[in-house]
Parts: sequence; structure tokens; C-alpha cells
Amino acid sequence: MELWEKIREIEEELKSTPYNKATEHHVGKLKAKLAKLKEKAEEAKSKSSGSRETGIRKQGDATVALVGFPSVGKSTLLNKLTNAESKVGFYSFTTVRAIPGMLEYKGARIQIIDAPGIIEEASSGRGRGKEVLSVIRNADLILIVVDVFTVDKIKVIKEELYRAGIRINQSKPKIKIKKKERGGIEISSPFKLNLSERTIKEVLNEYSLHNASVVIMEEELTVEKLIDALSRNRVYVKAITCINKIDLLSRQQLEQLDRRFPEAIKISAEKEINLDLLKEEIFRILELIRIYLKPPRGNADFQKPLIMRKGAKIADVCERIGISPEKVKYAVISGNSARHEKQRAGVEHELSDGDIVTLFT
Repeated sequence: MELWEKIREIEEELKSTPYNKATEHHVGKLKAKLAKLKEKAEEAKSKSSGSRETGIRKQGDATVALVGFPSVGKSTLLNKLTNAESKVGFYSFTTVRAIPGMLEYKGARIQIIDAPGIIEEASSGRGRGKEVLSVIRNADLILIVVDVFTVDKIKVIKEELYRAGIRINQSKPKIKIKKKERGGIEISSPFKLNLSERTIKEVLNEYSLHNASVVIMEEELTVEKLIDALSRNRVYVKAITCINKIDLLSRQQLEQLDRRFPEAIKISAEKEINLDLLKEEIFRILELIRIYLKPPRGNADFQKPLIMRKGAKIADVCERIGISPEKVKYAVISGNSARHEKQRAGVEHELSDGDIVTLFT
């Protein structure tokens, strides 16, 4: 039987199986089996369509993927944010290949990729679904783009990403699994688990784990989190939602939209409304920080900051500019991370946005 036929068969069984304590272990087993089959189907699809890679390499300080259904204005948005020239049209599927552009903001170079419009069942390979999803999986941030006429598609897009193993705005499950040669499955947790031991073992067995030590630090453990911890194709990416074409709404309609989707950024790419707000949110969510290097006898270069990620240390700066951290005697720091002006610090000192750094070797 074809893989996708097996997948549909299990999906139908899951739909018809009521979930309760008596069926929990069976449902868990079915979900684990389904996840494994989907991984296998995805691997087979990737091998058979290897020639359809996007050919886009990550560049700049971070990469953002524009994700949405056709004709919501992604190409216009890309053109307004970057130096790209993505074709714009008033019909579906104008963009037939992924197109990159570079957003320059606060000294950072942020690659924005306009992926071909996602469609329902993209996670099953429908349309150019696999190509679109391969772009998304490699991004540092997903920008979900809808327009004022398709806001109900936000949920559909998120579901497609979830089915494709892309977990947006989630952390990796706090579950450690270590194989053993013998002794069966040992489960330990400081919390009272809401999954039965039998269910946990059924899921592990589906992944051919019959002897293992399992440490669970998830207070609210679900079958889905357990499967995520076992799966090889899960990626965890930050995402923000953007609603385009607000220039077509009345003030009252815009207020209703704000109430329905308070966290979404409302823009008009065509009229360039709220694009600065969107740029700032992209920069904030990516957690980029600007570090200004100052030579021992000279002035800091405020025109070309070194762009790092939040949590970067002096050692990371050294490696970025090609200096061995071991050769640095100390650094002099001025800025938000310093306790006082021109503080001396070692290579383990954590930096903040706007810091001025002088290295002494």
C-alpha cells in the first residue's frame, strides 16, 4: 500500500476514535505511527524531487520567509522592504519561484524571501508545497502574510506549517531520551504526568525504543510533545503575522480587525502604511543587537555596526572578526551591558544592543 494511503487510513481511524483515558494509549500509538509514516513520505518526496531546490543560500545577518496564500501582496511587500524586483500581478501564482531581497535596517542586513504562495495541503506536497516549505524550514523568522479578505486563512497556514513539522513560537520539548542496551523503559519526572506510562511506552515502541531512560521536564506533557521530541524533522521558528491592504478598510472595519487580531501587524504594502513598524518588529523578534567596535586609539564606527544575536559574548565578537578569544587580554565596554563607563571585561562578558567594544590583545 502506498505511504499516503496508509497515512489517510490512520487519519480516518484517528477521527473515528474517541479520546479518553481508556483509548489514550491507542490514540498515542496511532499518532506516533502517523508521524513516522509522514517522515518517511517526506523523505521519499525529497529524494524524488531533489532537482526542485530553490537554489537560495542564506545571506546577511538573518533570514525571513514570507508565507501566505497567493495574491495577498507578498511580492509588493518584498519590493517595498528590499531591493528585490519580485513580479507583481492581480492574479494567483504570480510568484512561481522563491525570490530573495535584502532589507537594510539599523545596520543589519536581513534577507527576505518571497516564497511561492502556499496552498492548503502544501504539507502533503500539493502544488509547490514541498518547495515552499523547504524555504520556510531554513528561515530564522516566518512572516505570515494575509490580506484583509483572507484573515481566516491565518489558522489554515498555521495548521499547514504544523503538519509539516514546523513549530512556530514554541520551544523544543524538555524531554531527554537515552538509549540503553537492556532494562526496558525507565521514566522519570519531577511532575505528575498527565500521560499514562503505558501511553508513553507505546509511543516509544513505535520509534523502536524498547530500552531507554526517559527524563521528562514538561509539566504539561502531551502525545504531540513526546512525538516532537522523537521526530527528526521538527524545526522551531519564530513567527509574526501581518495583515495587508488595510487601506481598503473603513475606520470602523479596521477597529474590528484590531479586536479580532490584536497581535497581528496591520499594513498596506502598496501605500507603505506601517512598514516602519513592521521593520522594527522583525528586528526585535530576531533579537539582533548592534555592537560598535572601537580601536584602542580611534573612534567607534557608528556607521557599520557588528550585528550579533542577543546573548552574544565578547568571545563571539572575537570569533566573528577572526581573532582568537585566547589572544584577547581584556575588553573595554561602554554601553548598556557595562556597570560603568569603560568597564574592563573578559571574553565571557555578555553584550547588549548599542555597546561600544575595544579589544586589547
